[in-house]
Amino acid sequence: MIRLTGGRVIDPASNRDEVADLLLEDGRIVDCFERRQSGGDETVIDVAGFVVAPGFVDLHCHLREPGFEDKETIASGTRAAAAGGFTTLCAAADTRPSVDTGSDVEALLTLARRDAAVRVLPTGSITKRLAGEELSEMADMSAVGAVAFSDSERPVKSSRLMRHALEYSLLVERPIASHAEDADLSDDGLVHEGALATVLGLKGIPREAEEIAVSRDLALANLTGGWLHLSHLSTAGAVEQVHRAKAAGVHVTAEVSPHHLALNARAVAGTDSLAYDTNARTAPPLRDSSDAAALLSGLRDGTIDCVVSDHSPQRWIDKACEFEEAEPGISSLETAFGLLMRLVHAGALTLTQLIEVLSPRPAQTWNLPFGTLAPGAAADVVVLDPDQAWVVDPERFLSLGKNSPLGGQTLRGSVLLTISQGRIVYRNGL
Repeated sequence: MIRLTGGRVIDPASNRDEVADLLLEDGRIVDCFERRQSGGDETVIDVAGFVVAPGFVDLHCHLREPGFEDKETIASGTRAAAAGGFTTLCAAADTRPSVDTGSDVEALLTLARRDAAVRVLPTGSITKRLAGEELSEMADMSAVGAVAFSDSERPVKSSRLMRHALEYSLLVERPIASHAEDADLSDDGLVHEGALATVLGLKGIPREAEEIAVSRDLALANLTGGWLHLSHLSTAGAVEQVHRAKAAGVHVTAEVSPHHLALNARAVAGTDSLAYDTNARTAPPLRDSSDAAALLSGLRDGTIDCVVSDHSPQRWIDKACEFEEAEPGISSLETAFGLLMRLVHAGALTLTQLIEVLSPRPAQTWNLPFGTLAPGAAADVVVLDPDQAWVVDPERFLSLGKNSPLGGQTLRGSVLLTISQGRIVYRNGL
């Protein structure tokens, strides 16, 4: 039995915000109550002065295993997740082999049971081998534990296949998560199309590459009644389209990453004058500050349902190269909370709102039974210090991916303790 005593308990799902003790036993929340004398059989951890919240739920995370263990493993990725306060990860299907069948889902779950520090839930592919040619075995994968279907960072080009996938979503009651991109229009672009791309001499990707694809996917969701989930939105126009679609009754949910909220295209220029930072190359690209503002507004008003890490670890050699050759992605599990706290300290979000979009709202978005500290719930808990400043050193990441544009920057807000299913999986200073 574990008692967390004296902390500020924030549980948005229960509308709770008070100083209280939290009692955990046998992997479950037992109770939350005013401070009192502890029993002799309890492990007591004094968290006075800190925030106790439900563990973060991540709907979009690349763990790379099997097949790309030089980038990340389930063991390293879930340790990084614990350090970042995440207790549930939905693992992307872009492994080798990709997650196409029920057997693939079972194999991933077996690996997770053996190696994972936190809960891992499989996302299956939409199309076999992520090739965009033939639908994967969604019913079989759903039956053994797949929680969603996505071709990861590959758009489903065929409108016919996307229509059929959305029709299947009605059968399996799982979302079809779309990387909305018109690949013909993005045309091997590298960064956001705009003045900075011109100055840097890098090929740009227009907002319309995302917005045209979002429009198509929303039309197909409206046609079929299927469940569309839009991954890592990046443009103001996409937010507006989702807002209108939700108002019209289309079954659509949407997510945004920390870096698209708190960074912008200027990160590509690095810290020195026009020093190309390959760690800031993402898919979709970081956009203008006006887009980031629209994403934040959409998150606040519910147009965007939740924040995801979009953790994309890469090898050093795949970032230490010419910008055109660099692989996209940011290793973000360990910096997500600290980066998003910039928005809290700037007054753009409250701390309660931030916890809500990292925990209960993602869980509710995909109908997952997590993201709350209510009695009987899974004992997934994070203890936070909203004010502790720390300097990002990617070489100290627990993730194998050291690819972060935040290296050397100071973040204010840290994770002190993470408990997953009743087990302490990360401890920093308590």
